[in-house]
Amino acid sequence: MLCWSTENATKAYLQALKMCKRDNEPNVAEFISAMVAGHNAQLMEMACCTVMSSTALALVTAAHQTGGCIICILSGINNENIQATKVALGPHANCIEFVVEDAQKLLIDHEEYKCADFVLIDCNLDFHKGVF
Repeated sequence: MLCWSTENATKAYLQALKMCKRDNEPNVAEFISAMVAGHNAQLMEMACCTVMSSTALALVTAAHQTGGCIICILSGINNENIQATKVALGPHANCIEFVVEDAQKLLIDHEEYKCADFVLIDCNLDFHKGVF
């Protein structure tokens, strides 16, 4: 069972602010990082059609804080786009396991993907309402 850690949430939030290099007010990425780290998530999954770099960085900061890992399930994307994403994420791309597969099928049918502590689903995916 996950328990709340104010220390993890605060550290992840502040690190996400630094990592995303915000010039203005924080946005949702920093709050996602704090929420995920605060709950001490160990396995974080992100299902999307393109990697949103600020959200991916938020999960990276949470994973650094909790010692967890991140799986990014990409639907309808080719290897060229994955390489561009990895370049955009820089050294932080090494903290993410990229899987190119039908996200809906993986999240619903495969046990290893059902045990995540946190799942972020891109609302631009056609099936986003039917996953859980």
